[in-house]
Amino acid sequence: MNIGKSIAKLRCDLSLSQEKFAELIGVSRQAVQKWESELSSPDMENLARIANQFGISLDLLVLGRDKREMEELRTVKKIEPRYDMMTGWDSYSDTLMIEYRQAMDEGLDLGQYESLFQAVSGMPKGPNKEKMSNILFELVINAPQRADYPYNEPSDLPAILALRPERKIPMGTVPANLEDRVRGAWLGRICGCLLGKPVEGWRTNVILPFLKETGNYPLHRYLSKNDVTEERKERYLNEYKLALENRAYADRYDCAPVDDDTNYTVMAMRVLEKYGREFTPYDVSRVWLEAQVIRPYCTAERVAYRNFINGFVPPASAIYKNAYREYIGAQIRADYFGYINPGNPELAAEMAWRDASISHVKNGIYGEMFVAAMIAAAAVCEDLPSIVMAGLEQIPKTSRLYEAITEVLEWYNGDVSEKQAFAKIHERYNERNSYDWCHTVSNAMIVVVSLLWGRCDYSKTICMAVETGFDTDCNGATVGSILGMFRGTSIIESKWSDPVNGALDTTIEGHTRYRIDDLVKTTMKHIGS
Repeated sequence: MNIGKSIAKLRCDLSLSQEKFAELIGVSRQAVQKWESELSSPDMENLARIANQFGISLDLLVLGRDKREMEELRTVKKIEPRYDMMTGWDSYSDTLMIEYRQAMDEGLDLGQYESLFQAVSGMPKGPNKEKMSNILFELVINAPQRADYPYNEPSDLPAILALRPERKIPMGTVPANLEDRVRGAWLGRICGCLLGKPVEGWRTNVILPFLKETGNYPLHRYLSKNDVTEERKERYLNEYKLALENRAYADRYDCAPVDDDTNYTVMAMRVLEKYGREFTPYDVSRVWLEAQVIRPYCTAERVAYRNFINGFVPPASAIYKNAYREYIGAQIRADYFGYINPGNPELAAEMAWRDASISHVKNGIYGEMFVAAMIAAAAVCEDLPSIVMAGLEQIPKTSRLYEAITEVLEWYNGDVSEKQAFAKIHERYNERNSYDWCHTVSNAMIVVVSLLWGRCDYSKTICMAVETGFDTDCNGATVGSILGMFRGTSIIESKWSDPVNGALDTTIEGHTRYRIDDLVKTTMKHIGS
């Protein structure tokens, strides 16, 4: 092959026009045209430029040899991910409408770009959609806040502390039965999670009919594999596109099954074991990488884990292409920081901030601080409204979460019934929309309604938190944990505790089973450290 034909083949293989090829090597289009037409030949200087520019040998260019190099060049050009194999949690381009809703809720001035977000979101998966998604991400992180936005919601700890309301709830002394309360918190969380786990992801148009058909309405017991008849399997699969047989029914296990809600409580214990009470956000991120593979992580946690691997450290790991940054994930990680700080909601909330800031911002962080503070207060407070108020005292009074929980307290102190309170939440948040279903604020409201209207009845409280839908296992676990710390193990009936057989499975280090007695023992050690 002569030089002219070699140049023409190289240019075509790279899908370059004569103009672009000429631009890359610093000559005119006419020069390239003459080379390819064999009216002239490039001198050695231009031959060297072509070889260097495209990473090929002179042998290949002049003699047409070394087919291997040209094949490699063509192969490299085509390497790209299988975009159709990427899930929403791993593909920012799949979360663009969640991102838009999140950014608007944060008060970012992006309203003029709604149609652009919709258009890119509707594009087929592929490199062009990824490129456009990158541009939208740049728009989000550089967007100014609207002048009329009524909230002030920082993510850094000093600014959060400066915006807390005045502290009014007194803390009592740590009780003599603290170990029983800690055991109650662990057990209450595990059982509440197990109650909600089989219906996680179901909406109330499925939950309520299923409970009624199985004689479990109002909810008062675990769902059982015996509830799943052949007729129900077929009908629910046809009517609701829902497979029933592989759900986490309590009687399928010999202990509490794996769940991310309980994994994170054990993970926090691991952080304390390795780094002590002075752990940092970066320390938490290292334990996450060491203790679990990526599969058990979801939404914001999944994004943060991927960001850790790619070199992002907190707080950047919470921000980079993370449309889930105010989802409930941090709120479900709060409990251990409350367990080890009985009577000290401020320190519990500060530890929760260190944990939450690796994956969340703003109300995502406040949710974890709020729950950790409530649990710490539950060890020493005398009533449930005081516990809720103690939690509110640790988050900015200028936030959406503070406003929402304050409204729930007003309902409680007024003439609003339990059913009316839950109906108000359902009117405000659409459970069929994944953003509403999984957001910190909507689920925190459910937690508080369940606690206050449950009136210290463990069974009623966890059942209310699950029966109303949204993130059922998360909310059942959180209210169970708070009530367990508030009243100890005596509040938890054997119908809830017996099926877990005093043990918990996790995905920590692949698969680790923990005895609840051992979890309590370690927790008591961390309280005293």
